[in-house]
Amino acid sequence: MKYPLTLLFFAILIYSCTNDNNNTKTEIKKEIKSVDVPNFNSDSAYNFVEKQVAFGPRVPNSNEHIECAKYLVAKLKEFGAEVIEQDFIATAFDGTKLKSKNIIGQFQADRQRRVLLTAHWDTRPFADNETDNELRNKPILGANDGASGVGVLMEIARIIGQKNTSVGVDIIFFDSEDYGQADFKNIDYQEDTWCLGSQYWAKNLHKPNYYAQFGILLDMVGAKNALFTKEGTSMYFAPGIVEKVWNTASKIGYSDYFLFQKTNAVTDDHLYVNQIAGIQCIDIIQHDPTTNSKFGAYWHTQSDNMDVIDKNTLKAVGQTLLEVVYNE
Repeated sequence: MKYPLTLLFFAILIYSCTNDNNNTKTEIKKEIKSVDVPNFNSDSAYNFVEKQVAFGPRVPNSNEHIECAKYLVAKLKEFGAEVIEQDFIATAFDGTKLKSKNIIGQFQADRQRRVLLTAHWDTRPFADNETDNELRNKPILGANDGASGVGVLMEIARIIGQKNTSVGVDIIFFDSEDYGQADFKNIDYQEDTWCLGSQYWAKNLHKPNYYAQFGILLDMVGAKNALFTKEGTSMYFAPGIVEKVWNTASKIGYSDYFLFQKTNAVTDDHLYVNQIAGIQCIDIIQHDPTTNSKFGAYWHTQSDNMDVIDKNTLKAVGQTLLEVVYNE
């Protein structure tokens, strides 16, 4: 996904275009307490990404979508999570009824203080950025846009299942995120056609009065030499969480990935977690300044495959998240 927000968030766009000093580094003012944080296994995360891609495109209403859901649910249960399958019917921009499923894995469900980790697990039904019409109308594999975020969180789930955190952790895989309006379909523009799973969850929380201290969304977090900037929606709703995560990444040696630079706001699942559920949530999402989309040349093309995925990037994101969560 993702596209710039509408005029309602024009102020965010302006705010988020302002760079931090030197764009790349900042002084860490608060030391992270000493905790024995497990090692993130990038080989394992890569395998989780590869397994999803092997199913094929995970588009709602497809057999590949159904089989991948079974796999994700089974693995979360294997890792010790209490799993909730939130089934719902979403209506796409073109009227298509989408059989959708948010997959929620709860660790230490009895803990009051909680952290929310999310990604979307579905894939785009079209390849908007292909110039060939035949390729454009085919679904994408979504190795980076979809599977990478889920792969990182699956590895985190495996680790948490072996070593408890001091807070409860909820991992949510949102569905029907990437079925947003396609410009080439020549349909009048509609609001809120993306992120249908997070919109549904935010209006129908899996537990009454559910709340988390904060949330972190992962989206497109597996590409080689990926850059992650301080995205505008995140900075508007949860600047303190952004600072926590980026400072942590810098402290453990990943400032080459996590840049101290503000960039434009995007519409992604974290918008609705903030707006509707009222939970501060940030987005770790790739920013590529060399492309018009800002999301990588392979974004929404048939080239979003395993060739894009890099274990070093998965490690940078996954280890940073473990440091944040285990230090809560």
